Order: sequence, then structure tokens, then C-alpha cells
Amino acid sequence: MNDIDACVFDAYGTLFDVASAAKRCRDDLAGKADELAALWRTKQLEYTWLRSLMGDYADFWQITGDGLDFALDTLGVDDAVLRDRLLNLYLELDAYPEVPDMLDRLTAGGIQCAILSNGSPDMLASAVDNADLGKYLTDVLSVDSLGIYKPDPSVYQLAVDTLGIRAERICFMSSNAWDVAGAAHFGFRVNWVNRFAQKNERLSGVPENEFKTLAELPGLLGL
Repeated sequence: MNDIDACVFDAYGTLFDVASAAKRCRDDLAGKADELAALWRTKQLEYTWLRSLMGDYADFWQITGDGLDFALDTLGVDDAVLRDRLLNLYLELDAYPEVPDMLDRLTAGGIQCAILSNGSPDMLASAVDNADLGKYLTDVLSVDSLGIYKPDPSVYQLAVDTLGIRAERICFMSSNAWDVAGAAHFGFRVNWVNRFAQKNERLSGVPENEFKTLAELPGLLGL
């Protein structure tokens, strides 16, 4: 990929492992950790889309809590202490192992790196600090300033306006197929980090490349 000035990353599922909170509570969840993590994530995303369509914005922290409550209720887990622990662990999600070295290579090569996420500012700041990624990032952008979630085009425009870089010179990465479609439809140069072996969405926006981890990204940019 040539003529790229900046790399913009989705956060959850792309840089940060959204299942790591449930994994840390595996013993307390009595065999339900994987099911909880999957259902929690599904409802979290569904609520962003539904609230955007309804014009009923709530920040990502509330949505994350609502998604967790739905998952716990569905799985018959009634434990307020465990619920609070799971939610607070979402502020300390593990970064995927290849992320620090990948960001280091990009920044050393003169590429600006930023996050563009549904996450609320406090959530993103906590995750970035916990993973010690701040030194690599010029901006951490949240939809909270817009009051609407991805894949609304105004979210992707936020990166263009903030970075001052044209869309066609921004390389965007996400693990979420729907986010990939939205970003590509907007006009970003898009790579799909298909960590979860998803199938292609039947939407107009398509990625230029697909790989399993972000370790491949620097090489793709000639770094």
C-alpha cells in the first residue's frame, strides 16, 4: 500500500482483546466464560447500532454495562460482585501480543498512528494506559464527541478532520467486518484484521487486504 500518511485503528477486537475480561474470571463463571464473552460482545455491538438508529445515544460505558447485564441474565448468573469485576476489567483489556511491536515499527517509519473507536474517552484512555500504547499514538478519537456510532460516515470523517489527512491517504484497520465495510465505503484504504475467521459482509465497502494479525501491517506498508 503506497501513499499512506496515517494508520487509524479500531480499538476493541482490533488492538484490544475483548474476551480477556471474561477469561480472567473463568473460574467464577463455571464454564460459561466463552459463552459470556461472545454474547456480551454481540449485545454491546447491537446496542450501538440500535441506539444510533433510534436517535437515543448513550456512551459506550453504559452500553457495555447493558450488554453485560443482558449476557449475565441470559446465562443465569446473578452475582453483583462478579458483575462489577467483569465491567471494571473491561478498562484493563489485554492488547494483542503483536500490537506494541507493530506500532513501534510504524511510528519509526514516520507513519502517524491513531485510534478511532466507539469507546468512551475514559474507557479508551484506561485501555491505552494499561497497555502502554500512548507513546505510539498521535490521537485517540471517540465517537462520544459526535453522539453516534460506527458505521455512520461522520465517525470516519472525524479522523480525516482531526488528522488533517485525506481519506485516501489513511490506512484503516479493524477486526470487525461491518466496520471494515463502513470504512471502505467512506473512502479509507482498509485492511481487515480477520482475527475471528469471519465471512465477508454483503455490503458495498470491501477491504484491500485481509490478514489474521496486525504483525503483517508494517511489511504491507514497506516498513
